[in-house]
Amino acid sequence: MLRKVRDQVKKHPGLIPQFFFICLGMGGAFLYLFRLARGPHVTWNRNSNPEPWNKLSPSYQYKFVAINTDYKNLKKEGPDF
Repeated sequence: MLRKVRDQVKKHPGLIPQFFFICLGMGGAFLYLFRLARGPHVTWNRNSNPEPWNKLSPSYQYKFVAINTDYKNLKKEGPDF
């Protein structure tokens, strides 16, 4: 398959930018998925850590943007049930 791609690029050099940007997009998508899979709220082994969200501190910022809440000054021991 790579030989066919190489032959096509030799015949049509205008395809080089297209292959470059396709590979760049696929690499970026892979890195983003890898970043999401390594997050603190994802568990891959349920036997050693069945509830990883319990290890997060109460001052952990769960939102991307917190307009009115300063999470650094939040001193709460746990959730209210």
